[in-house]
Amino acid sequence: MDFFSEIVGETVILGIDSLILGFCVKQLSKCKYILNALQTAPVLDIDESLNKEINKYSNYTIPYVVIRGLVKPLGAPITSNYNQSVTGVVQRLTIKEHVIARTLAGFWSDQTRTIHEVCNAAPFVLSNGKYSIEVVDALAADLLDMDVISDKFEPMSPGVIDHVWGFFSGVRQRGLQTMEEMLRDGSYITAIGELSRSNSGALKIQPPREDLPLYLTTSTKSSLLKRLAGSRDFLRVLLIVFGAVAAVASGRIAYKYLKRRKRRDLELTMKKQLATGRRERRAQARESGLADVQLCVVCTENPKEIILLPCGHVCLCEDCADNIKEQCPICREKIESKAPAFIT
Repeated sequence: MDFFSEIVGETVILGIDSLILGFCVKQLSKCKYILNALQTAPVLDIDESLNKEINKYSNYTIPYVVIRGLVKPLGAPITSNYNQSVTGVVQRLTIKEHVIARTLAGFWSDQTRTIHEVCNAAPFVLSNGKYSIEVVDALAADLLDMDVISDKFEPMSPGVIDHVWGFFSGVRQRGLQTMEEMLRDGSYITAIGELSRSNSGALKIQPPREDLPLYLTTSTKSSLLKRLAGSRDFLRVLLIVFGAVAAVASGRIAYKYLKRRKRRDLELTMKKQLATGRRERRAQARESGLADVQLCVVCTENPKEIILLPCGHVCLCEDCADNIKEQCPICREKIESKAPAFIT
């Protein structure tokens, strides 16, 4: 049996586990990087000391900073589609389809998929009295906390034909969910990103460089640190679990390889012992006192016993034929096969 066919199960498990393990390592490295950057990020107030603090950095840019302030629109805010009294600076409209689908195992389970999503944003600043910082590209934030303004679910009323079609197709419609979320003006949020000052003196916070995320959240810095630390610890547990699986799978492959190698070495030893026994029996059965023309042209001791094909020369004993595999020692023609020769 081919060795790969013996370890195909372990190989598949090891391959899948390696992919998951690599993903976990990448996510853990990213989580640690963000956690370290957030721990060292300064927490600044929006006041007159902000310009003094930014003067300490080259190009008047702080790579990662934590700032809290009130959301205020620059110009006209966005009005809610479902509550005219609510205004904000970021709006997300989502339509989701709820279905009951049959799984491969034959069970029915609830599933949800987004069929339409629209995001709108208006320019806004974080303010504290007469001081303010403009927020740039809020929709690029990795974490954007918004309030749910409206969440409506419209159930479907399927008929008999719909039930029959759903049974055969494996999908039954439950209804549509329409949801509106907004970042309200006047809400108090934490912005974590890159703070810079333009030539005109205007301050703005934007998505940072160096693969760091922009956060616009109602949580504090300590809450975010706890959340990231929890994600880091969870990824470490996953690394231990999938690392153990990889170690077990690798150990199984190594065990099967060593077992196969030991079995092969044992077979080779037995073949050598059998060959030695046959050689001894041949030596005892060979005639002595033969003429030179009947002796092997290589060792000149044993009788000629092997015919070389296709040239047809009978010139080797069986012992020497085991070592000569390329060319006939008489005519130098390539040896394609060998056969026993019985000379009487």
